[in-house]
Amino acid sequence: MLVKVYGSAVFGIEATTITVEVNIDKGIGYHLVGLPDNAVRESSYRISAALQNNNYKLPGKKIIINMAPADIRKEGAAYDLTLAIGILAASNQIQSENIEEYLIMGELSLDGSLQPIKGALPIAIKGREEGFKYLILPKENAKEAAIVDNLEVLGADSILEVISHFNGETKLQPTVVDTRAEFYKNMEVPEFDFSDVKGQESIKRAMEIAAAGGHNIILIGPPGSGKTMLAKRLPSILPPMTLHEALETTKIHSVVGKTKNNGLLYQRPFRSPHHTISDVALVGGGQYPQPGEISLSHNGVLFLDELPEFKRSVLEVMRQPLEDREVTISRAKFTVTYPSSFMLVASMNPSPSGYFNDPNAPLTSSPQEMQRYLSKISGPLLDRIDIHIEVTPVPFNKLSEEKKGENSLEVRKRVTAAREIQSKRFTDIQNIHYNAQMNVKQIREYCKLSNDSLSLLKTAMEKLNLSARAYDRILKVARTIADLDFAKTILPPHIAEAIQYRSLDREGWLG
Repeated sequence: MLVKVYGSAVFGIEATTITVEVNIDKGIGYHLVGLPDNAVRESSYRISAALQNNNYKLPGKKIIINMAPADIRKEGAAYDLTLAIGILAASNQIQSENIEEYLIMGELSLDGSLQPIKGALPIAIKGREEGFKYLILPKENAKEAAIVDNLEVLGADSILEVISHFNGETKLQPTVVDTRAEFYKNMEVPEFDFSDVKGQESIKRAMEIAAAGGHNIILIGPPGSGKTMLAKRLPSILPPMTLHEALETTKIHSVVGKTKNNGLLYQRPFRSPHHTISDVALVGGGQYPQPGEISLSHNGVLFLDELPEFKRSVLEVMRQPLEDREVTISRAKFTVTYPSSFMLVASMNPSPSGYFNDPNAPLTSSPQEMQRYLSKISGPLLDRIDIHIEVTPVPFNKLSEEKKGENSLEVRKRVTAAREIQSKRFTDIQNIHYNAQMNVKQIREYCKLSNDSLSLLKTAMEKLNLSARAYDRILKVARTIADLDFAKTILPPHIAEAIQYRSLDREGWLG
């Protein structure tokens, strides 16, 4: 008897429906075809044990299973349940009148219990697009998949529950999630708050400007000056994620299995990889491509602490994603693209010892060591960082005062208002939503200066020995400062403040 059941394969952040054809005929043998990997081939052992431990069995006949389309590689143990239900249906051990309405995925344990799978959200989205009525998958993935409407998501703890469902004995109950209500209920509570930071008002101001314009920022200061503490609080002042951004972000995290039992992601992601990270772990890839840290920080913040300690090759592979806001990974038979629109926040010590320019600490690094340390950051990478800010240690009287600073929600209101101005400005321009994304053409159009502002910028560039690459960066940051002030034109004070945020372009830092 021939039966067709349906599963799904995830490539990049999109799913593809897989048709599993099970044919049982006279003879002996178990034949699985359709480009399965080792984990899929091993499914016969898991299926056999799971069925036997639940008083069912593999039929002692010739079983031929084809997983189509055959040119797509099938990976992982998530097809166990799909194959098991297909075998039971083809051998008349369960009823299968409307089995073509179901998308079925799940990994089996030897006792028949179901283990969670990766990519439940993209699978659910694809299932709805292709007209399936039901999606059966492990209960741990049900809340995540139930984000998708017009599809009944049925979570199960074991294969026995799925068998009972098809035989009409005990029906699986659909998981219902009010996505919009859940989203708006959880989006307003930041995990970390700016009010926890004592002092550092000028640094908070720089972070506010970075958030308002989507600018990449680098913090330069000695150990213990609060660089990491400030960076962790940046997501709390970014505008709240839209529902579309939350779905897109959740899809990426779903693919790597980081959303179990959580459903939709409400807060902007904050990723902080260690400086020993490899190229592939940062940008994504591998034999079976997976998203890297820069894609997991999509719509959020990627924090690189101790930037010069990262391998040069790792930093260089970031240049293209920073520009294109997506990562394309090519293999011989396929190409996958992961979105990677993130804010880069980097931190570094000003010298190998960490205490350069600190009057209270001895200078322990030679000029040659200083230059070698700072030159680890390439010019092209630095060119993509708009704001450079020096962080100094907080004095004792600031640390000991009980008065709390401004909280994140108040700062976020100003940032959101500035982003709305930018969104209206770039309404007719595709793929540009905030100031940091402007190219040279848009800078010339939207960052026009008065004679006073132009004169101030010219004087600053000459006296401070600012590099040529600083020119456009200063204009973009000044445009954001003007937006925070609700000013239509860029005034001299806006230019003056923007000039302060180019520390590494001055002579004596990177030469």
